[in-house]
Amino acid sequence: MPKYLVLYNAEQSAEAQMESNDSEQANEGMRLWMEWADRAGDALVDLGTPLATGQVVTADGTSPSSSKAAGYSIMQADSADQVVELLKGHPHLLMPGSTIEVFEGLELPGM
Repeated sequence: MPKYLVLYNAEQSAEAQMESNDSEQANEGMRLWMEWADRAGDALVDLGTPLATGQVVTADGTSPSSSKAAGYSIMQADSADQVVELLKGHPHLLMPGSTIEVFEGLELPGM
């Protein structure tokens, strides 16, 4: 069954989001995420984690990333459309300006 990288993008970094939430807001956010995880069921392979600010690596060195990636999950389903359906009503989308991207992992030939 194909696996999908679910990339959570946000206007505010995950670090800033976590710093700005009080414990009640953090608990409510986790409750919403866990409810979504229960709805996703076996399609959710790895709930994932928030992401710290990244770096861009090139042959010439590194620089700070301008990516809005704030977290990820790994899901599995028969199609990307099934994953998208499971993401409807996802709590990440409650944040202004947030988006979710879905990427199918392709099998490597001969692997």
